[in-house]
Amino acid sequence: MSLDDRLHEELAEIANAGLTRRRRVQTSPCGRLAVVDGRELLNFASNDYLGLAGDAEIAAALADGAGQWGAGSGASHLVSGHLAPHAALETEIAAFTGFSRALTFSTGYLANLAVTPTLAGRGAAVFADKLNHASLIDAMQLAKANGAEVQRYPHNDLAALERQLAASPAASKLIVTDAVFSMDGDLAPLPQLLQLAERFDAWLVIDDAHGFGVLGAQGRGSLAHFGLPASPRILLMGTLGKAAGVGGAFVAGSATAIEYLLQKGRSYIFTTAAPPAIACALSRSLQIIAGGDGLRAALFANIARLRDGSSGLPWRLLPSATAIQPLIVGDNAAAVGLSTALWERGLWVPAIRPPTVPAGTARLRLSISAAHTADDIDRLLAALKELA
Repeated sequence: MSLDDRLHEELAEIANAGLTRRRRVQTSPCGRLAVVDGRELLNFASNDYLGLAGDAEIAAALADGAGQWGAGSGASHLVSGHLAPHAALETEIAAFTGFSRALTFSTGYLANLAVTPTLAGRGAAVFADKLNHASLIDAMQLAKANGAEVQRYPHNDLAALERQLAASPAASKLIVTDAVFSMDGDLAPLPQLLQLAERFDAWLVIDDAHGFGVLGAQGRGSLAHFGLPASPRILLMGTLGKAAGVGGAFVAGSATAIEYLLQKGRSYIFTTAAPPAIACALSRSLQIIAGGDGLRAALFANIARLRDGSSGLPWRLLPSATAIQPLIVGDNAAAVGLSTALWERGLWVPAIRPPTVPAGTARLRLSISAAHTADDIDRLLAALKELA
């Protein structure tokens, strides 16, 4: 059997399990309406929680930034690619989140790959929630390759985590968690996790990809939602391509921790810096987020309308108070079939299947935005009730 034949065989196995993924080519800007294959669809698929991806002021800031600073950065941050807009954005993010310093990355994946493997080497121990995002799982595996002990605790199970921490003789410990879990929409118990981190002298690494911009006062994120301080034992990652509407990510923390990541984080050191125009756009986005109470109010009104109207459906809507509203279908083919039926009715709602979620829990992931109208939510509910 040739190498190509082996791949073809594995692809056939993926297809037979109902797990084939296909890309859709969208021919319109990201927004509540999407044009795909010549059809206009109501979009419940994107993570554009505040509707900022198509914001005209942010787009103008991006264009102005490109006009002033050019199209690219030309090098990694530590060679010659750290331009004034990058430096300004990091200062703004640190002030916005309440931490001493922040470091920007081209993607959230790169940001997560920088933190855990850098802090957890030989003799360290990593304790990670079982439902963490793939980037955190990969970071954990890199830490393991560096010689760290790795343990995963059942989802949000504080008692199990406490037992693991107490039993570990490691000199350096890291608790690693999503703040808002990307496929369930629920929140990590951050106050209790911080208490455990303090009790066992551990770092607390938080991925706030889906909380930043949405939760807490002025959209400052999950820590603000819980009223938690910017503790020096916390490293906070936030993505800037979801609620912020642009792209990239940051890690915020103490001045010492951020300097250590700058000096040692491989996915920071060895990658080209994002275009400076992106930083210009993000500076404007941060201003809109800070003054965006009206956007967040619209988002949470839409979430409440969806949940209130979903009673009587044969599929279980998980208990989420965030913009991620998962509708559990169970069977892979049934989830794909329901997604397809909604597509045929002009609604774009993706089916999420294993290995992204556990076997037997295939679901529709409803992403709610401030840009949606009440009529949009009602149209989605009417279609689901018709299909039920």
